[in-house]
Amino acid sequence: MTGVARSWLYAPGSRPELVGKALRGGADVIVIDLEDAVPADRKAEARETVRSVAGQHAAKPVWVRVNDLRGPWGEADLDALAGLPLSGVRLPKCEDPAVVRQVGYRLGLPMQLILESAVGLERAGELARAHPLVSGIGLGETDLAADLRLAGEDALAGCRFRVVLAARAAGLPAPVQSVWTDVGDLDGLRRSSERARDGGFFGRSVIHPAQVPVVNEVFTPTTAQIRAARDLIDALAAAERDGRAAFLDHSGRFVDPAVVEGARWTLAVAAQLDNREEAE
Repeated sequence: MTGVARSWLYAPGSRPELVGKALRGGADVIVIDLEDAVPADRKAEARETVRSVAGQHAAKPVWVRVNDLRGPWGEADLDALAGLPLSGVRLPKCEDPAVVRQVGYRLGLPMQLILESAVGLERAGELARAHPLVSGIGLGETDLAADLRLAGEDALAGCRFRVVLAARAAGLPAPVQSVWTDVGDLDGLRRSSERARDGGFFGRSVIHPAQVPVVNEVFTPTTAQIRAARDLIDALAAAERDGRAAFLDHSGRFVDPAVVEGARWTLAVAAQLDNREEAE
């Protein structure tokens, strides 16, 4: 299980030295890429990197993004991953629930589905429920924007809401936000990540180690947020002793079970992150 994951760092499988560096870095999860970052003539080499890393019992979760299963390399990727002790696989360009089911039965690994076309987004709900091992769905925003002929980050707002809705309706975790491609613009990454967090996403895929600290910070509850959540839970306990399910907090805000659930989520995230730091 991956647990709480804020940053998902892609590392090309054809560059084992970068994979090793990523494993030693600050990202919560490493995604060894067999797809876009790997040239056609180095796909086999990238698969060997996955086999090598999977046998080392890495200290952090290792996922693999395979190639499009409708293309020339997808089947070979699945053959290479069969039986490996990986944390999960990312399936790009998902459109067909039947294909997702086949991968689930074949690999027996958790799957994150990346929706990168109008067809995939239209079938988000079906895909999210395609197999019990589907552990998340998200967007591949660059390809999706091209398919929909959209320009500008704000143009994807409706697509983001749709994938958040589909994920939560299927009982899945909040989606992981797609990559920020302008590696040099860390301020833009921060603003975009904050919007994603506030819009129902948790965590973000990144393509460079320099992006990891920003993403980790955005998706880590602040001291003030943790304190406020604890105060809210304490106030709830006092209200329950008085026989009340809803109440006004010290600032005059109306608090009901939905607000309390948000506080519990904040504390759960903080606790998991604290436990992880202690283990490291």
